[in-house]
Amino acid sequence: MPVAFPEIATIFQSLVRRGSVFSWIDLIWRMNAISTMNLTATDFRKAMGCFATGVTIITVDQDGDGEIHGMTANAFTSVSLDPPLILVCVDQRARTHAHLHARKRFGINVLSSEQQAISEYYARSSDGSKSETHQHAETAGARFERTAHGTPVLQGALAYLECRLRSAQPAGDHTIFIAEVEHIEVREGEPLLYFRSQYRDIGKVE
Repeated sequence: MPVAFPEIATIFQSLVRRGSVFSWIDLIWRMNAISTMNLTATDFRKAMGCFATGVTIITVDQDGDGEIHGMTANAFTSVSLDPPLILVCVDQRARTHAHLHARKRFGINVLSSEQQAISEYYARSSDGSKSETHQHAETAGARFERTAHGTPVLQGALAYLECRLRSAQPAGDHTIFIAEVEHIEVREGEPLLYFRSQYRDIGKVE
C-alpha cells in the first residue's frame, strides 16, 4: 500500500527543521517502514500469485515403514549445476517438514497437465494441518514406484528428481531445504501450471 502524501510531507518537514544532513536517507527509511507496516499477508499472497509456476509433489518414505508421504509445493527452484542442487520451501507446521529432517532423502515430482487431481489431493492434506494423512492417494490417481534407495516416485510425472538433503535454513514460518540431486528421470508431456490461485495449461505464444 503506497504511503499517503501528507505523511511524507510531515516527515520531511520535521527532518528539515532538525537540519539533519541525512534527511533524505532518513526519509526513505521511514517511508519504507510505513509501507511495511501496511503490508498484509493477503497483499503478499496476491502479489506472489502473479508469478506463474509449475507444480511439484514432494514425496518421502514416512519413517521407513513403507508409507508414502507427500505434499504439493511450487516454492521450488534449481540452485546450482555443479553440483546439481535444488531448494524447496516447506511450512514448518506441515508433517512433511519433520519427515524431510528425519529421512534426509526425498523426491521432487514435476506434475503434468493431467495430474491436477493429484496436486489438489496433496494440497488439501498439506495445508499446515498436523493431522494430514495420505491413505487414499490412489483415489486421486497417484501411483508410485520406488528407487533403489526406497524413495517414492510418482508415476506419470514429467520429471522426477531424487534428492539427498544437504542443509536446512529457517526463514520466517518456512524452512528452506537445499538438497543434492542424485538421480533424474524425464518424460514427454505438458506441464501443470499455477497462476493467481488457479491451475492453468500452457499455451502457444501468438
